[in-house]
Amino acid sequence: MYGLDEFDEDDSTGTVFRDVILLALIGFVAIVIMLLPHIKPTQEDDEDHRAPGNLIVEMHWPTEMPYDVDLWVKAPDAHPVGFWNLGNEALNLLRDDLGHVGDATKENYEITYSRGIPEGEFIVNVHMYGPKPKTVVVPVNVVVSVKKPGQETRQILKTVVDLKRHNQEEKAFRFKMNNDGDLVDGSVSTLAWRFLTAQPK
Repeated sequence: MYGLDEFDEDDSTGTVFRDVILLALIGFVAIVIMLLPHIKPTQEDDEDHRAPGNLIVEMHWPTEMPYDVDLWVKAPDAHPVGFWNLGNEALNLLRDDLGHVGDATKENYEITYSRGIPEGEFIVNVHMYGPKPKTVVVPVNVVVSVKKPGQETRQILKTVVDLKRHNQEEKAFRFKMNNDGDLVDGSVSTLAWRFLTAQPK
């Protein structure tokens, strides 16, 4: 039989163990509470994470057409962004699609995002980079959307550009945005500006 002293010794050991675990847990919770104000993102960091994707320019062409079409976008007071200039202070080309070359899917698309929405004129062009049969017409769908902080993405422009020959460059849109990130009424223009194959005309 066990004596009472042995039961008292086991009980006191268990009590000490529980006390140590409880104190460690309380200490951990206290450290987390003290660190919470320090890990909250600043307003500047928060805006940086929300900003990319405010203006979104997407270009799609049929999956059965394995041709290399390029998207070019020019923001106000900035150089055009495309396959040989992937980004600047205003825009970034996130996908340069070569058709079916080096592609995990047969989806043909390119997409450019802005960081914020600079006020002024934007120009969106499409360019038939790679060769194709002369009798083939490649219909290229171009969509421009706007995403403001706290709002859903909203499409503002859409068109289809037909590319018929190698090295053909055509304007999809020329438009102006105001300082509130809205499309300026009456600003959508048909005036062409070619970045690669010619000067403005």
